[in-house]
Amino acid sequence: MTSASDFTAALTPAERAAYGKQARERVSRSAHARFEPPPDRFDPIAVIEGQSAERVPELVPLRYGRMMESPFRFYRGAAAIMAADLGAQPDTGLGVQLCGDAHPLNFRLLASPERRLVFDINDFDETLPGPFEWDVKRLAAGLAIAARANGYPVKDQNDLVRACVAEYRLRMREFAGMRTLDIWYSQDDPDTVRELLGSSLDARSERRTQQAARRARTRTSTKAFAKLTTVTAEGRRIAADPPLITPLDQLLDDPSEEGREKELRGVLESYARTLPTERRHLLRHYRLVDMARKVVGVGSVGTRCWVVLLLGRDDDDPLLLQAKEAGPSVLSGPTGGDGYDNQGRRVVEGQRLIQTTSDILLGWTHVVGLDDRPRDFYVRQLWDWKGIARPETMDPRMLTLFARLCGACLARAHARSGDPVAIGAYLGGGDRFDRALAEFAQSYADRNERDYEELRTAVRDGRVRAQHL
Repeated sequence: MTSASDFTAALTPAERAAYGKQARERVSRSAHARFEPPPDRFDPIAVIEGQSAERVPELVPLRYGRMMESPFRFYRGAAAIMAADLGAQPDTGLGVQLCGDAHPLNFRLLASPERRLVFDINDFDETLPGPFEWDVKRLAAGLAIAARANGYPVKDQNDLVRACVAEYRLRMREFAGMRTLDIWYSQDDPDTVRELLGSSLDARSERRTQQAARRARTRTSTKAFAKLTTVTAEGRRIAADPPLITPLDQLLDDPSEEGREKELRGVLESYARTLPTERRHLLRHYRLVDMARKVVGVGSVGTRCWVVLLLGRDDDDPLLLQAKEAGPSVLSGPTGGDGYDNQGRRVVEGQRLIQTTSDILLGWTHVVGLDDRPRDFYVRQLWDWKGIARPETMDPRMLTLFARLCGACLARAHARSGDPVAIGAYLGGGDRFDRALAEFAQSYADRNERDYEELRTAVRDGRVRAQHL
């Protein structure tokens, strides 16, 4: 799908607003409340199995094991299921660069290149152009599911979803009145967060926010280096903890130093060519030391993910990179494809379009894997001031503040690639869209619970095998 801004760039603001309002004829705002899958809806377990067929076979049971832990964990791994559901529904046609998997835990504190903390989207494995409301619905349903996991009453669930969507709508309308460059310069740094939340940020909430910022600043490459590596007779190496962390030499047919060096060079050389000149120069100050396969996330379990250890001046000068396999987006079917010859490049270009500031070492590569099949990867630093949200520790007030931040952040991301004037006009000044999304979130949370039970049945019946660690 082409972004709405591609159609409206030559129009006046009034014409762009009219274009947005016309989208209500395609899908009214109230119509978003309905989620009615057809009687012959696809088999959700077959969708997950289809993804698993392309993953590392011995790691697939870990994926099912993690998804079995709760409906919220299932939801995190079920982006393909929701993409198929959303693709079957009418859409507004107001396109943006979608995150593609905008569940609540993909919003977090991150480090900017200037070493300032910002609140932003973190995961772009599924990024692709598509209708703006798909991301909003993914976020809204995820918040309702997280609130259910905390035992909140339905009223509190609905209130926090409406607060999130209202923040998205109000900020989008704010962006509609801003200069284009000002939208691109906008960041959700601590000062902006305080301004967004205003008087809602009481002393307790401020204290929790500051604690989260302090924790994020401790999640550095140095800390990851201390946690993930050990001193061996050959020098500093990544510590084995199979199946979660498996060093490269334990996976190679030729585990010799020469065989290991060949694999290491293959991953890094083509990646370096995707970096700007000055960052290639920075990378040349490091030497390759080790690489290990790492199990990450919930939905990503079973994809090929590597941790790469490099050292600069000495053992106290580490750089840890993560090279993560990139396959076709779960949105490629519902949107009609992506046209990229390298899925790692799709992820990187989508991230750069959505995020206000991205990792300085973000790049992509294409290598022949250990199974002799060519695969795409994107590469970034591992652990760089990342503060991960923990909804299970939040009371309704704190989770509502977090939900508002997520909604505001998503609006900023969409305003960069879409047309905020058209989207803002579609959403309007009232709360009709907010109320509709709260109803949708409840309906989809019910559907998610039924799909979760289907996975439990599939495991119990032996259709799929789950492993718990």
